[in-house]
Amino acid sequence: MDIINLLSVSMSENLHFISFGLLLLAGLNFPVSEDLVLIISASIAATIIPENTYLIFIGCYLGAYMSDIIAYSLGRYGLPLLFKTNLFNRKSTRKKIVRIESYFNKYGGKTLFIGRFIPFGVRNMLFLTAGMVKFNFFKFLLIDLAALTVTSTLLFYLGFKFGENIDVIMHYLDNYKITVFVSFALFVLIFIIKKRWFRVR
Repeated sequence: MDIINLLSVSMSENLHFISFGLLLLAGLNFPVSEDLVLIISASIAATIIPENTYLIFIGCYLGAYMSDIIAYSLGRYGLPLLFKTNLFNRKSTRKKIVRIESYFNKYGGKTLFIGRFIPFGVRNMLFLTAGMVKFNFFKFLLIDLAALTVTSTLLFYLGFKFGENIDVIMHYLDNYKITVFVSFALFVLIFIIKKRWFRVR
């Protein structure tokens, strides 16, 4: 069952609880898209139950924030156990974590803030790695809260504003994901080249 069906009209009265729960599952690395949950929840709020809009947004917001904290905690306290499961015991996953860890060591909090805007499973690996490298917990909470406020507000606004045109939103969301991912990759590449160039000089 996909997210659109799960966040259906028949469940709309309890949508804030459902969205919250789905986002918690995302923190446990279940294949749940935070972006989709926010946009679809906002779309249902706009078209079916506008009187619950604020309640639904709070459910999404808190769910996403708690999800990030869960992922961080798993990275800090439960990663050795997670690597014993098939979900995490993959070469590609291990390589991704090692790569993000190197970014944390070089750029610190900037990695967390910018990385929070990147989908494709990067976010959860980012939070897991933050916990694994024992990134300061209170600093993590503040930086993540700032970045989450931007992303959640933007995505919820888009879903609410264009609620009746959800297919159009999904099209632009795909373009947004690609644009942000490419921009982040270019930012990191330019930073590394610039750093090495000054080192050579």
